[in-house]
Amino acid sequence: MNYYIIIPAHNEAKFIGLTLDSLVSQTVVPTKIIVVDDNSTDATSEIVQSYIGKYPYISLVNKKSEAIHLPGSKVIQAFHEGEKHIDDNYDIIVKVDADLIFPSNYFQTIIKHFQSDDTIGMVGGFAYIEKNGDWILENLTDKDHIRGAFKAYRKETFKQIGGLKPAMGWDTVDELLCKFYNWKVVTDETLHVKHLKPTGANYNKTARYKQGEAFYSLGYGFLITSIASLKLAMRKKRPLLFVDYIHGFLKAKFSKKELLVTNEQAKFIRNYRWKKMKEKLF
Repeated sequence: MNYYIIIPAHNEAKFIGLTLDSLVSQTVVPTKIIVVDDNSTDATSEIVQSYIGKYPYISLVNKKSEAIHLPGSKVIQAFHEGEKHIDDNYDIIVKVDADLIFPSNYFQTIIKHFQSDDTIGMVGGFAYIEKNGDWILENLTDKDHIRGAFKAYRKETFKQIGGLKPAMGWDTVDELLCKFYNWKVVTDETLHVKHLKPTGANYNKTARYKQGEAFYSLGYGFLITSIASLKLAMRKKRPLLFVDYIHGFLKAKFSKKELLVTNEQAKFIRNYRWKKMKEKLF
């Protein structure tokens, strides 16, 4: 199976080389890697250029945008820029962050999952961060969720869910739409991806409100948002984030922000979320 990787990158000179080293060392190498340099002011582009001569399947796209980091929208706009430079000859498309180190068998294993079952739409491993010299699970999400840092999609699934939405919550809505269209989402606990820059390291106050807006735009409703916000704030060990999330939700609700999903999909998502909560309780 051919797989294409798109890597949005903004000022990742410190890590991009490590990420590319781990990708070119895969037991099954990518058919294409496109790095989208999103307005970097460091040596990101130069480092990527140094790989292009050695690995003809790597290419660089330069994108101009604002420097402000807003989770979701900025990175997916860069991903969309990369999409403009691919053809249709892939079986799997992968969105990868520029601060990861993959085990050498990562994509060979991902491909095996896709080949094992035609109804599998998405596959991913787990993110690990360094703490006191050890690599530990970056435990921000449930075990059945694939982190936004490394998302692999079957082509048919990717097209049916309408690609990636340029908004925070994109890496939740994609999985919920997979389930809406009866695709399976598979996580593999044997695949440990080193995440060199912990999630949220650059988020500011505006970005924190964005999480609440994302819950609204997924069609969660207030009650599910409150539960999800409390859970996420406690997972991050920052209880006051709960207030920011609720503030963001109410702001989006009163401004009648457009949802990322249709009314039918929103209803499915709410039912699915309640079902998952009940399963955990009983």
